[in-house]
Amino acid sequence: MIADYLNSLSDGWTIYLWLVAGAMIIVASIYGIRWGAKNEQFDEDIKYLVFKDSDRIKMKPEEFAKSQEVLAKQEARRAEVLAQQAANSAKH
Repeated sequence: MIADYLNSLSDGWTIYLWLVAGAMIIVASIYGIRWGAKNEQFDEDIKYLVFKDSDRIKMKPEEFAKSQEVLAKQEARRAEVLAQQAANSAKH
């Protein structure tokens, strides 16, 4: 039944299907990038969060200091977000 319908269409109809699929991919990509930007997903300093105190001997002093600074910022932001979530849940 569907095959008969598709065969009854004139030549060139598949380009419209590809155009719609392409447009949907572009819209989904834009949505994903927008979501990432609004949810702090594009952070260049994220690479410093994988280090621990035991990595101090393997790192340059300025890299370790940067790592500790980024970790402190992330912990502060985490506490802020958790407090905000707790305040929002208390309202509801």
